[in-house]
Amino acid sequence: MRKYFTTLCLLSLIGYKGFSQKILPDVSVTRVGTRVLVSWNNPFTSLSDILIQRSTDSLKNFKTIGNVLNVHSRLNGFVDNSELSTPQYYRVFITFEGGSYLFSPSYRPSAPLPQATRGIQETYQEAHLPPNNKIISRPPAMVKNVFVPSRHVFTGKDNNVIILLPDASHRKYSIKFFEGDGTPLFEIKHLPEPRLILDKSNFTHSGLFNFELYEDGNLLEKNKVFIPKDGEPMPALDAQGNELR
Repeated sequence: MRKYFTTLCLLSLIGYKGFSQKILPDVSVTRVGTRVLVSWNNPFTSLSDILIQRSTDSLKNFKTIGNVLNVHSRLNGFVDNSELSTPQYYRVFITFEGGSYLFSPSYRPSAPLPQATRGIQETYQEAHLPPNNKIISRPPAMVKNVFVPSRHVFTGKDNNVIILLPDASHRKYSIKFFEGDGTPLFEIKHLPEPRLILDKSNFTHSGLFNFELYEDGNLLEKNKVFIPKDGEPMPALDAQGNELR
């Protein structure tokens, strides 16, 4: 119930501000009581992820504090419920299908919105936005390459490692895992199931690991997998798998 109420309030607040919402890659950052609302209007159709980041500095030391479940929603946002004594800056990290990415400008929260929650909910309608043909879809600026996880070996939402091999019953697969410096970690010589979940405890620590996936003794894929720390979301990574700050 609490999660539902929080979602309802978020939608109400965004609807209340919707008529003046900034368009990605720009964002609106507004204080709502003790919370901070980061919100935006999305003109893109090829987004793969939106991460919300926070820092005490406007240019560096940003940490990911959450991500957006529905990246295709035209009007969306994120509420930071943390009560912090030092001033904070917020930005979003946006990734596109194919591996390109960009950062929004960073902002400190603007003046607080009024706390009349009931009035805000009553003013919430299906966003007061211009028709689709009037929204200018801008191509991404400052585009660089980001880490693209393997479609066979990747980290699940609980930070365990998932191995997905749909035709495993008909082929012989094996896999080797290595530390980031190339030191062998462990090997699974036969993967008979189409889906295997490896508990993160098998990897002894969080961070980046290399792997080699073999099919019938031949190297099928050589890639990396990243395991976040307990309780933390997947950070933004560059093409080499290093955390972007």
